[in-house]
Amino acid sequence: MSEQTTAPPPVGRGRGREGVARGRILDAASELFYAHGIRGTSADRIIEAAGLTKGTFYRHFPTKTELVVAYLERQAALERAGYEAAVDQADPLDALARLAEFIGTVSCMPGFRGCAFINAAAETPDPDDPVRVVVDSHRRWTHDLFAAIAARAGVADPETVARRLVMLRDGAMIGGYLGAPEEISETLRGAYLAAVRTDLPAAP
Repeated sequence: MSEQTTAPPPVGRGRGREGVARGRILDAASELFYAHGIRGTSADRIIEAAGLTKGTFYRHFPTKTELVVAYLERQAALERAGYEAAVDQADPLDALARLAEFIGTVSCMPGFRGCAFINAAAETPDPDDPVRVVVDSHRRWTHDLFAAIAARAGVADPETVARRLVMLRDGAMIGGYLGAPEEISETLRGAYLAAVRTDLPAAP
């Protein structure tokens, strides 16, 4: 199981059998890529899991790279939706606490194997690879979200604080896989609040 927390949104391009087939391919690929790695998952294995012919598979995804990109774009959309729901109409410090709770909840899900984007980057060393482009784009989005929260909190240097918050997020995702997931939310909440409060201007 991937780090998704809700059912994936419709992914078909258009209506009818073509859209359904593409969705089945992405469903199968998402489960297999996350559980077994990108390099460890062959096209044949995805085709078998999706219950489709090779012709149908390659009509939708002529290359494995295109499928990996689509998988990560879906993961990015799901994660962004979760983050945005967590911070919606919340003051900055409460938004960070909610994000910590969200990340902790994800880390406690059965089958959690860490961050899909960190995992994909570890298998893709070329920074110009389309897979890395998607990973970098999502990480930039995450950084910008944290920077906006830090700016609303009134910190002196939102960009630096955002980098710290992203690094803490990365550590929490790894910790949820290697350590005790149930401790992630509380620990991350404290680290987030400390990272922001230490950069707030001193009271006059």
